[in-house]
Amino acid sequence: MDEQLLQRLQPDAVLFVGDFSDGDLRLTRRLRELPFPVALILGNHDRGRDKSGGVLRQQLALVKDVDCGWRRLDLHPLPLSVVGGRPCSSGGGYHLSKAVEAVYGPITLEQSVERIVAAAASVPTDQPLVLMAHCGPSGLGSDPSSPCGRDWKTPAVDWGDQDLALALDRISRTRVPDLVIFGHMHHQLKRGSGLRTSLLRDRRGIVYLNAACVPRSGTNDRGETLLHLSWAEFSGGHLSHLSHRWYRPDGTLVHQELLPELESLTC
Repeated sequence: MDEQLLQRLQPDAVLFVGDFSDGDLRLTRRLRELPFPVALILGNHDRGRDKSGGVLRQQLALVKDVDCGWRRLDLHPLPLSVVGGRPCSSGGGYHLSKAVEAVYGPITLEQSVERIVAAAASVPTDQPLVLMAHCGPSGLGSDPSSPCGRDWKTPAVDWGDQDLALALDRISRTRVPDLVIFGHMHHQLKRGSGLRTSLLRDRRGIVYLNAACVPRSGTNDRGETLLHLSWAEFSGGHLSHLSHRWYRPDGTLVHQELLPELESLTC
């Protein structure tokens, strides 16, 4: 996270999809104190190596006002809220770690789905419907380069969250979500085998953003430092722009990767 870059860009809100550290609370405190509306969901690394749930409880105590896990979070004063998926997911269908069970209890697959669906149903119809999770849903492909495809072990399989996929199916029966944001599955594939698909629109019209560009800073072929942000804009309550952007530290936009299919949504 580059706070100086955010100060220069002045976004309306900042969303974080988890894995801030291996249980270290210092960065979590910094995220909570940013001078912007903030929403976050904790990732599997944020619970640390503590199976008792003690570290996770400390994290949740720090972020209780900005955490969207399994609930709707309003981003005041914006006319915007986000709906959170299952906290601390590590992908691969449906599984609760011992730390998550210690804190939340033995939440079943169906209970997780119901929590996500109920939170989405409470979003006002004049606001965008935005869901945020640590790992994306299953059903987006089983190739290594799919948005949630397993690339670190053969054979490649769909490593998305089953509960999020089921929730999206049910939500879409009455209202198609505008945007689903997640991380966990790094853009750079293992063993130098390319990049995964990170911007996608499915047949229902749901747009997906995998924001896990790791690391978020690097250098181009001229030796310039570049910083990555994923960027979304809404107009008239609907998604109008989605991209990955690379900035110089002074806020100059150097390059962006757009979702071409979004043009048909805004015509």
